[in-house]
Amino acid sequence: MSDPIYDLAVIGGGINGCGIARDAAGRGLKVLLVEQDDLASATSSWSSKLIHGGLRYLEQYEFRLVREALQEREVLLRIAPHIIHPMEFILPHDKYMRPAWMVRIGLFMYDNIGGKISLPGSRTVMFPDAKYSAGLKPAIRRGFFYSDAQVDDARLTILNAVSAREHGADVRVRTRLVAGRREADAWQLTIRDVDRNTDQLVRARGVVNAAGPWVKDLLDHALQVKIQASVRLVKGSHIVVPRIHGHDHAYILQNADKRVVFVIPFEENFSLIGTTDVTVERVTDAANITAEETTYLVNAANRFLATPLRESDVVWSYAGVRPLYDDGSANPSEITRDYVLKVDEAGGKLPLLSIFGGKITTYRRLAEHAMKELQPYYPAMTAAWTDTEALPGGDIASCEAEVADLMKSHPSLPIDYLRRLASRYGARTGKVLDGVRSMSDLGEILGRGATMLTEREIEYCIKHEWAIQPDDILWRRTKCGLHMDAAERERASAFIRTKAKV
Repeated sequence: MSDPIYDLAVIGGGINGCGIARDAAGRGLKVLLVEQDDLASATSSWSSKLIHGGLRYLEQYEFRLVREALQEREVLLRIAPHIIHPMEFILPHDKYMRPAWMVRIGLFMYDNIGGKISLPGSRTVMFPDAKYSAGLKPAIRRGFFYSDAQVDDARLTILNAVSAREHGADVRVRTRLVAGRREADAWQLTIRDVDRNTDQLVRARGVVNAAGPWVKDLLDHALQVKIQASVRLVKGSHIVVPRIHGHDHAYILQNADKRVVFVIPFEENFSLIGTTDVTVERVTDAANITAEETTYLVNAANRFLATPLRESDVVWSYAGVRPLYDDGSANPSEITRDYVLKVDEAGGKLPLLSIFGGKITTYRRLAEHAMKELQPYYPAMTAAWTDTEALPGGDIASCEAEVADLMKSHPSLPIDYLRRLASRYGARTGKVLDGVRSMSDLGEILGRGATMLTEREIEYCIKHEWAIQPDDILWRRTKCGLHMDAAERERASAFIRTKAKV
């Protein structure tokens, strides 16, 4: 016996799929979201962790995209202040780069093209500077300051799914769409529980294909629908090294090949360096960083750093694939980061909306655009709303204010630990720590110091955030895996499997 009919089935639990599921559920639609693995397990957890307008996109005349992204930066800072934080950027300048006057014009546009901004505007910074030239070669005499924001990309995705569920959506992880076809009054969708290898038939009045790198595969095989659009798979890799300087600003470095590489403070003790742009044919080709990519990133950073990095300094790396809309550009770095929505229908009903491209900064606007495309099929749908309601845990004045309250309610817990929890759960940190009065109430403690992972947090992630496998918690719900050695990660993994009963 099949389930009751859904208004909308969303295929894919990345940021676009979770954002659309949230938006649709909040407008009164009965929504099903299915993800074949874990939420944010592909592209949405392998980004550069930035909410930004895309300064370099101005050179490609992507003015609408930059404007939209800068406007969205303001919205996201407002609705998710616990996981999105303002960040200062320094663009070091030397004589081999674009002329200084050209950079200043670009930064002036960046300051103004998005309308009113809350972050500090750009300015020239002369070196040496006690703060902003930290770690740079002394030969670099000046740079340019501007503002953007940093995000926990996986948590942003997961919190959108949590919000979708709280608005009534049915969210299922490790559930794959096997086949789908239109019938007289609904899509007939066969979905498979990956862990149990059992199938279920569900019905939906519309389908959103938010499968990211698999968007074309889903169309060609599971749905067997032909659409005049294609996707370019571009691999982006990052490396993580010990913290390069003790300040909170990032560097944006112009490489000799005209690409930019970011050096970003990451998880307090580290610096994140990326990204590369390499066209690949299959998703599996982007599973791991290559030796050539590591060398490229190290060399790009070393053009500017006073103390050269060695490849042996890399403590972690990751690679992911960006499913970009194929606009015909020969250079992977010049392929548009904008999104394209394609709607296929049958006689004015039973729509299939497929998403090509996009970037994490504009996911919420993409979701609004998707719902506008679907409006004719759901005339009773209510108005847009996601720009005003905080994401789960985001209803706080600031993380520091939340930490101050937590210190009062949990005085026996280390402040650095409370600060880390607040940066993940915001106003819902109290739910993680419900009933905790001392360290012993946290249960099993894995890892060390303020970066520890506790039994209490593991239980919360399993119960409230669909975590099942060790990596779901060690690398996506938290980044505790980065702060553990191999033996600690293995112990933590075994404990998580026991708690999750896998």
